[in-house]
Amino acid sequence: MSILFVLIPLGLVLLAIAIWAFVWAVDHDQFDELDRAAHSILFDDDVAPAPGSDAKPASRASDTEPE
Repeated sequence: MSILFVLIPLGLVLLAIAIWAFVWAVDHDQFDELDRAAHSILFDDDVAPAPGSDAKPASRASDTEPE
């Protein structure tokens, strides 16, 4: 029974820390634009060369052939 005198205050302290961390995250805009990071993986960052230009598209190291 005496363990409750330790566990209840410890639980309240941990709850207070969790609430403080959540409030800090909201105040520092940690929850803004949640979809941008999720959708960024779907779009290719490589830019295709303009038609008629002699520029080669950016190649990756795995795409190169041995000489």
